[in-house]
Amino acid sequence: MMKLFLISILIFTSVITINKPQNDPLKDSINRGEEIYTDFCMSCHLPNGEGVKKMFPPLAKSDYLIKNQEASIRAIKFGITGPITVNDINYNNTMMPLGLSDKEIADVMNYINNSWGNENKKIITAEAVSKVNK
Repeated sequence: MMKLFLISILIFTSVITINKPQNDPLKDSINRGEEIYTDFCMSCHLPNGEGVKKMFPPLAKSDYLIKNQEASIRAIKFGITGPITVNDINYNNTMMPLGLSDKEIADVMNYINNSWGNENKKIITAEAVSKVNK
């Protein structure tokens, strides 16, 4: 009887462990980043990430974002002024620093990197953001 009880406990514990949702750090970061994007970025870059032609560059399918991850982090962290070219269109505007923490910047970058046709499964961490200097 005791043996049966112990086996039942073991099976029950195994079922709980197997069915326990596993944390996905990238997915969690993307979810947090969506909220940050909505609060800080959407007014210029729009809900679909397409931006405003010649005013605010697109983040959706952005060649600049893909090729310039560190520069994109730097722009969010410190702001950006002056000309950049995104998808063969020139932009010359100012983006002020948003006052986000390194973790928030990492989260919003992970969201942007994996939205609107962008796909970058390499997670950006707060530690990586902290190493980006002006």
